[in-house]
Amino acid sequence: MTTTTSPHTPPRSRLGHAYGEQLARNGSAGRPTAAALESATLRLAYQDRFLDGPAFLGGSELRTLVGDLHTVYGLLRSLPERGFGGSVTALAAAVGLEPSQAALITRSARTGSLLPLGRADLYHDGSGFKLLEFNITSALGGFENADINRAMLAYPPLDAFVTRHRLRYEDTLGHMVRTMYAECAANIPAGRAPVVAVVDTVENFAVVGPRLRVFAEKLADFGVEGIACDLGEITYPNGRATVAGRTVDVVFRYFLPEDLTDPVAAAQLEPLLTAVERGGLGLFSRLDAELYGNKGTLAMLSDEEHRDRYDAAELACLDRILPWTRYVRPRATDPGGSRVDLLSHARGHQHELILKPTLLHGGNGIIAGWTVDPAEWESRVASAMDGPFVLQRRVRPTAEPFPDGAGGVRELFLNWGLYLGARGTEEDGYAGGFVRGSADPAVGVVSMGSGATVGCVFHGGDS
Repeated sequence: MTTTTSPHTPPRSRLGHAYGEQLARNGSAGRPTAAALESATLRLAYQDRFLDGPAFLGGSELRTLVGDLHTVYGLLRSLPERGFGGSVTALAAAVGLEPSQAALITRSARTGSLLPLGRADLYHDGSGFKLLEFNITSALGGFENADINRAMLAYPPLDAFVTRHRLRYEDTLGHMVRTMYAECAANIPAGRAPVVAVVDTVENFAVVGPRLRVFAEKLADFGVEGIACDLGEITYPNGRATVAGRTVDVVFRYFLPEDLTDPVAAAQLEPLLTAVERGGLGLFSRLDAELYGNKGTLAMLSDEEHRDRYDAAELACLDRILPWTRYVRPRATDPGGSRVDLLSHARGHQHELILKPTLLHGGNGIIAGWTVDPAEWESRVASAMDGPFVLQRRVRPTAEPFPDGAGGVRELFLNWGLYLGARGTEEDGYAGGFVRGSADPAVGVVSMGSGATVGCVFHGGDS
């Protein structure tokens, strides 16, 4: 199956088409990915899997999208008040968290502040961007985003194109650091660089430690002394978090609530939370951030039964950006708003639905209906009934033009990872992004795990 943009519909990426035409008209020498392949930082993160060109966002479409994402973020943050009597604990239970996880999240929510920070994973279906997931956490990845932009600008034809169209890119890590400073202001020392520990669980750090060490080193570019370590390496002499003899001001959290079901990890977290509660340590970001980034909370926003919670502008935003998403329960409303037996609906619309666990990350546990046979699909949906799972309507990404590295253009299908940060007097809240591209429009999820290649994003210019 091939998906292409209708010739009667203006292409989403006018800049992408213009860049392809420039390459075809003028020719090009050299490899667009050469600098990326020479970067130890980028090769550690992505091996040699780079697109031969960037993705482009026009100025007006970016403004509209960022506005919608901020609206969705605000609605997610308001769910305890709008639907659960102000109780974070009740929302945590509703999305399927275990009581021990809910208790930790509720406890963390009582400390410090929580500002907008997240990564929206989106497809563009030809009419607009659709939000598949909204990862709201400090453990977002993306700290190499600007490195990809800078590496791609070493290719002269792209550098000339970006200059001609006055395009820009955002440094995602810079936005993260500014958000950390704002959230943890009470723990940022005056007169010296803050010491920030980038922390994951012992088990996770054994895998991601090399990349987190790069992350910690890059913090020096923003006046931060970074240390990468696991939870077990932190000690608490006199109640102060310490790593390798250095007192830590802020913990930049990379562990997730799903990691804390392990009793060892939970025990190692206890003195950390105590230090935060006593005011001697900043935690970025708070554990309740994950609650608002849970796939189940998107189902709450999408559900027909909850539309009376939102005003007209909020409903217009949700209708524009959210695909139909429902908890896997015996009865639900279909895309037309009618009450249906959900298992029967799933059987009848198998090739238009995707099954997702609410409590896992990185594409784990996702089943795309169009990739399995009917018997397995029915079994998976039936097994998920009344559990922490959602069904989401399939979004078919439209094709985007990309250089093929051989002087031509090929069509790819993109999963956009766009970052959201806090708005300010000179900040619209867009914090940069990257894309994952696949030549197969029918792949279950366009991701690195399914063979996608990665590229950067430039914005501005043509709207």
